[in-house]
Amino acid sequence: MGKKMFVLIVILMSISLIGIIAVQLYWIDNAVESKKQQFKNDVQKSLGRVAERINEKEQDLIDRKIEGMIENIGLANAAQIKNYFFQEIDTTTKQTYSLGATYLEENFKLPSEEFLDNDSIILKRISGKKDFFQTKTFTGIDRKSNSEGIRTSFTKRYTNLEKEYNYETFRSLFEKKPIHQRVSNRELNATIKDELNKRNIFLDFKYGVYSVDGLATKLKSGYYTINKKNSYKYPLFFNTEDVPVHFLYVTFPTKNNHILSGISGILLLSLFFIFIIIIAFSSSLYQLIKQKKLSEIKTDFINNMTHEFKTPIATINLAIDSIKNPKIISDTKKVERYVNMIKDENKRMHTQVENVLRISRLEKNQLDISKETIDIHDIIEDALSHVHLLIQDRNGSISKHFEALTSEISGNEFHLTNVVVNMLENAIKYSEGAPKIDVYTESTNKFFIFKIKDEGIGMNKSVQKNVFDKFYREQKGNIHDVKGHGLGLAYVKEIVEKHHGTVFVESEKGKGSIFTVKLPLI
Repeated sequence: MGKKMFVLIVILMSISLIGIIAVQLYWIDNAVESKKQQFKNDVQKSLGRVAERINEKEQDLIDRKIEGMIENIGLANAAQIKNYFFQEIDTTTKQTYSLGATYLEENFKLPSEEFLDNDSIILKRISGKKDFFQTKTFTGIDRKSNSEGIRTSFTKRYTNLEKEYNYETFRSLFEKKPIHQRVSNRELNATIKDELNKRNIFLDFKYGVYSVDGLATKLKSGYYTINKKNSYKYPLFFNTEDVPVHFLYVTFPTKNNHILSGISGILLLSLFFIFIIIIAFSSSLYQLIKQKKLSEIKTDFINNMTHEFKTPIATINLAIDSIKNPKIISDTKKVERYVNMIKDENKRMHTQVENVLRISRLEKNQLDISKETIDIHDIIEDALSHVHLLIQDRNGSISKHFEALTSEISGNEFHLTNVVVNMLENAIKYSEGAPKIDVYTESTNKFFIFKIKDEGIGMNKSVQKNVFDKFYREQKGNIHDVKGHGLGLAYVKEIVEKHHGTVFVESEKGKGSIFTVKLPLI
């Protein structure tokens, strides 16, 4: 996959993920706002019913009081009679309609000690009589005009007019009373709670009643302080002109929890799917990058392996061609030298192939690692002897600092020797000039620790993170400064972990590296 195609795929996947998450978040936000609006509507309806019930109760109280007073009423203090007459003539049918009405309006002045600033009130009693006339004119045989008519009369008491006037009179008096005398805290609290419960709102609430000027009244729950931003407002009482004079404010401290609980199931499900999408995208992107990186590393490995094999194969071909030469084949010493050369190059290729196969067997758990009690100091000494000629060829030196008091572990001698050899060869390869290597050992109650320190080229943090990965080798452009396949340290890590140990590196660019291995003691 080309770099441009890879970047394009990553960008498209990222845009898709962002789009999906944005849609989900937009839906969640809409759901929350819808729930808030629904909650607000339910609260407003509840408060509307609270105001209706409070006013209806007050109206019933006024009506009962008026009825009680009228029942015990005496002689009127003043009276007024009003007469009305209406007539309509239909010339077509020669009919005449007449309506006469007489109204008696009696005023009764009654004491009212219970109302402030009023020593008396005026009640009205209205009664009346209505007379209805219907006459029809017709011409007889003698051409004289005659009339006949129908008369209907009835008397009644106009209680509706009485109630309307008397209620307005009492209502204006009630408005002058302190609001806490018109409705009690207990009654208001119970009414609010009942109406909220009818709409499935079972939340703790606080309330307060304020005048139209914003002044607090005695109607409130505890130490309620108005918070217009988070409160729900509804007019509670009106004056005779139907203008609000008091407002009821209600606040819900746990409103947000109630709103979220209503959509918690679908909200959690949506968040869960968002999380799954992010995990899936991250995993896919990680695998994509990992596969791309692995592909590049494997390509690099194949190129290096081809280069490593090319030299010994060319050497072997030259040696064989030389042996075929009639002048050489008769020279026993030269033939023997060329045969040894072929043998060495063949051994070199075999070793490289064996390293690759060893890693493959380790991954498949096909590598037999039998363990026995061994002295790790002896293993290190043996490994040092293996690299002695390499150090000598580079005019380098190795210093030993064996300070471990206990050095017996359960392990495989062959593989642990290879581990130390690989680490030493790595230190030699990445040292500029004459290698200077220090080997340290120490022990704790549970672990044997050995360190291999070099003064080589070192590595940065990003290289340290990948140095134990298979096929990984630090690059400068497309050219490796040191030959190899990136398998040595991967093998080291696998073998150390098979022995239940750990290996890590500390390094600084240009100042060398320290590889540390911890192995459990017997």
